Amino acid sequence: MTPSSLRAERETEVWAAVAMVNDPELDEAVTEMGFVERIDVAEDGSVALDFRLPTYWCSPNFAFLMLDGVRNALGSLFWRPEFTITLHDHLFADEVNQGVAAGKGFAEIFEELAPGEDLEALRAKFQMKAFQKRQEAALAQMRQADWSTDAMLGLSRQELEAPPAGLETAFERYRQALRARFPDAAPGAPAFVDWEGRPVAAEAFGDYLARLRAVRINMEFNGALCRGLKQVRYHEKSADAELTLVDFLPPPEPNCGASARR
Repeated sequence: MTPSSLRAERETEVWAAVAMVNDPELDEAVTEMGFVERIDVAEDGSVALDFRLPTYWCSPNFAFLMLDGVRNALGSLFWRPEFTITLHDHLFADEVNQGVAAGKGFAEIFEELAPGEDLEALRAKFQMKAFQKRQEAALAQMRQADWSTDAMLGLSRQELEAPPAGLETAFERYRQALRARFPDAAPGAPAFVDWEGRPVAAEAFGDYLARLRAVRINMEFNGALCRGLKQVRYHEKSADAELTLVDFLPPPEPNCGASARR
């Protein structure tokens, strides 16, 4: 294998590893959000990665959670490269960059600016929302495929492993969240349980699903807001398939344009 082909192969592997890191607030890959601006693999295998967020004042704890995920992803590469992660255009870029490079945790980096910040509690909160969002996506697609409530709630963990055609993606993302939350659950355990592991009662299913939908819509709105802010900040064009703020706005009143012109 030539040096150039080896570099190209390694760069593909780096992108694949980093694509597994999600924005914790949105449960969307940092690569899909456009936060990873550049990845460069040198001839010696070392990696340089540039990271940009939608605004100058994005929450530093969110930034740290993502960059910590990127740090872990790069550290898991089989050739164990040296790497540099650089957060650009952020209020605390220097502190975060120096801390991440030194292997520090959030509390060590921000001990003076954010004393007592419980990052693990924040991480757990986002994991719960991601679990709920993914569960709602799976249930919504099952309803569209005319599954009955009893059939959905009667599905077991084992049955969740073999999704019907058309449900593969939604099932896989939910399975990942379910395994992470309940790694020791028996194969015959219910596939759809709440965050505490309690089975969802059929008579409460409508209200339960409405709460999940509210979580999903809130996360999707925040994702659209982040994309919009980043596009405006860096003069980027939006991919047609991505949600934008327009998708969350009500339709205009009839003749409102004509009234404005008058």
